Amino acid sequence: MFDKFEAFMSKYFIPLANKMDRNIYLSAIKKSMVAMTPILIIGSFALIPDAIPNMIGKNNPISQWITQYSSVISIPYTVGMGMMALYVAAIIGFHLAQSHKLDVPGCVTMAVMGFLILAVDFTKDGAIDTTYFGTKGLFVSMFGAILAVELFSWCKKRNFTIKMPETVPDFVSKSFEMLPISIIVVGTFVVIRVICVDVLHTIPPMIFTNLLAPLIGSMDNPFAYTFLKMLQCLLFFFGIHPAVLSPITSPISTQFIAENIANYKSGVAMTHFFTPGMDSAFGNLTGTGVTFGLVFWCMFSKAAAQKKIGRIALIPALFGINEPILFGAPVVLNPLLFIPFVIIGPIVSSFGAWAMNFGWLKMSVFTPPYVGVFFEGYLATFDWRSLIVNGLQLVVSVLIWYPFFKMYERRELQSEKEKASVISKADEAMLDDLDLDF
Repeated sequence: MFDKFEAFMSKYFIPLANKMDRNIYLSAIKKSMVAMTPILIIGSFALIPDAIPNMIGKNNPISQWITQYSSVISIPYTVGMGMMALYVAAIIGFHLAQSHKLDVPGCVTMAVMGFLILAVDFTKDGAIDTTYFGTKGLFVSMFGAILAVELFSWCKKRNFTIKMPETVPDFVSKSFEMLPISIIVVGTFVVIRVICVDVLHTIPPMIFTNLLAPLIGSMDNPFAYTFLKMLQCLLFFFGIHPAVLSPITSPISTQFIAENIANYKSGVAMTHFFTPGMDSAFGNLTGTGVTFGLVFWCMFSKAAAQKKIGRIALIPALFGINEPILFGAPVVLNPLLFIPFVIIGPIVSSFGAWAMNFGWLKMSVFTPPYVGVFFEGYLATFDWRSLIVNGLQLVVSVLIWYPFFKMYERRELQSEKEKASVISKADEAMLDDLDLDF
């Protein structure tokens, strides 16, 4: 039965996942979201000064100093997370320009300009409204950057350029060469903007928000989150890194943590559990599928190879990296370990999501770097109950992996015994061939 399932996955599912991984647009989006990791961490650190007055008292001199300079202290957050869509547009433009072998500065400029034409809004007094320059504008940023570079590529292939004499300096020639392309790209975005405002009576970001509302809202559901973790484990089981899904999930989780941080700073209740911090600290505790149980039992295995793999995989697992155990045990393409990894593991991964959904654990407002088990959960939530949730996950992981590990261990011990027997027979045959007489 498993062979039929593996054949089905190899024929239909794996090729689709590989195509997604090789897609230049999804790859550019994935790289742009990875590049935003430092900004997320810096934005999360912006919460620390806000929390200090509540910890030491508002009349404390330190608290008063923080209050006095709060506008200055919040600048990294404002120009970081508050302008994230701008950075994403630029990075997507950069990577797509490299993929198409186009002029990088020109593509980056058009990507950012296209996004701004779509996203910019104005207040009643005529000032520029930057609401959609942050995480709320991520999807329109991706659309604008991709469309701008594709238009750039289309124009370039059809030679919509101005050729200058060879005597003109190269940097001047390139600027004039891009002029017709820039006019076409900018004109296209202006037309899109006019249609949205005059015909649809809304700005482009609102259209994306309304269209993607079901997808975005569904990700903040524990059942959907459990399904997502199951899909990630299924991909990993067949040797495909679950990062192929990040172009879809990362923009949503990034938007959610930005809203949580904004609510926290405003003293409003946080509403989103699906954030990078929660996913890392609870969803990927000791790695995708919470494989700590397998690492634990491997360390005490009677099989020499398993014991060695378990000891090697322990330290990486404590910091959320489980590739050593997945490919070393291996879990990948191992029918005996399919159920605990793909079926049960995702349920354990979702403990944090369920705890937050029922109000037993605070929502995540921080995206800590890889700081290890327990520390990461606490830093993500600033809630001591995260230690209980992480501890429960580890205990359950150890328990559920035990029966499957024992089946796998018996097979490994039998394999080691057979290898030893084959070697012994080979040695005997070799000695007989020597025909030594004393």
